[in-house]
Amino acid sequence: MANHASAIKRMRQNTKQALLNKQHRSRMRTLVKKVETEISEKNIEGAKADLPVALRILDKSVTKGIIHKNNAARKKSAITRKVNKLLVSQA
Repeated sequence: MANHASAIKRMRQNTKQALLNKQHRSRMRTLVKKVETEISEKNIEGAKADLPVALRILDKSVTKGIIHKNNAARKKSAITRKVNKLLVSQA
């Protein structure tokens, strides 16, 4: 256990920030899974509507330091590619 006031404050801040990071990461994963579910169900309109939301939250995750920028780029590329493939297959 920390003894100095500054160390106690740092522990408090770390706990609070970890909770916020956890919430943000959970929301990000949920939105990505939602797009992937729409793709697997062949729901073109739903996938097209949910894709920009998922891309936006991935970008926000990078700026907040939740995930690395290359990780976000990889996820964005993968779901965008899947949505585009679905659009081409339906056209």
